[in-house]
Amino acid sequence: MSDAFAQLLARAERLVAKLEAIVPAQAPAVDWTATAWRWVKQSHGGYLQAVQHPHAITLDDIQFIDHQKQEVARNTQQFLQGLSANHVLLTGARGTGKSSLIKALLNTFAEHGLRLIEVEKQDLVDLPQIVQLIRDRQEKFIVFCDDLTFEANDASYKALKVVLDGSVESASPNVLVYATSNRKNLMPEFMADNLASQDSNGGEVRPNDTIEEKVALAERFGLWLSFHGFDQDAYLAIAAHWLSKLDVAFDAAAEKAALDFSRTRGARSGRIAYQFAKDYAGRLRLQSAV
Repeated sequence: MSDAFAQLLARAERLVAKLEAIVPAQAPAVDWTATAWRWVKQSHGGYLQAVQHPHAITLDDIQFIDHQKQEVARNTQQFLQGLSANHVLLTGARGTGKSSLIKALLNTFAEHGLRLIEVEKQDLVDLPQIVQLIRDRQEKFIVFCDDLTFEANDASYKALKVVLDGSVESASPNVLVYATSNRKNLMPEFMADNLASQDSNGGEVRPNDTIEEKVALAERFGLWLSFHGFDQDAYLAIAAHWLSKLDVAFDAAAEKAALDFSRTRGARSGRIAYQFAKDYAGRLRLQSAV
């Protein structure tokens, strides 16, 4: 191969790479037989990728959040029956079942037409495209965003506001947004926001308007529920539940191990109880196999 031809080939490869970045790739066909999808981002837009093995957690597996569970299930039933229903925001302590509750809804109501689309928070800018894909479907879709927070001037913030509030186009009746967050306010607040005024070197004339804009996003969710940390008794009860699922007795030795496990993590939560159960059951079976 001559040097001139090698250089021409290299230039052609660079040109193809640039064209691939400009021209959107053909999105694969959506597998509408699935019950859950994740939004996969591409250079221009994205596509719905079917989740072959959705999380198998059920509503009965989620304990000590009975009020929150009842309210979210009720709202979802209204949605499925074509009645008025709200977007949902679940905020509060880590590991208390916020994300698990939304996943459990799919297992409970999938046979009634409920479907779930998981969207990463940085991909919320594609929400209008996602809604257009599913707007004419017969199923009811929950767009699920986990650990929702925004940075200042985040483009995803505006895209989410459009879906929550609607725009010139009417809101799609078969789409709701269910989101979780460990923070009550979804956008960051700064010490400067609390100042009555700013100096004259570029300071905002009406800083209170900015503050209101930052805290108002959460209020656009019609159903807003808070989750709180568990006490020791609740933690132990959840650990016992998960051990029973793994066919392991929750005896005095297991209780002591559960408390020791929580101390090493410095917290008690449903997530930590589940992690303990997997660790403890696995260690017991490993020991018995030796």
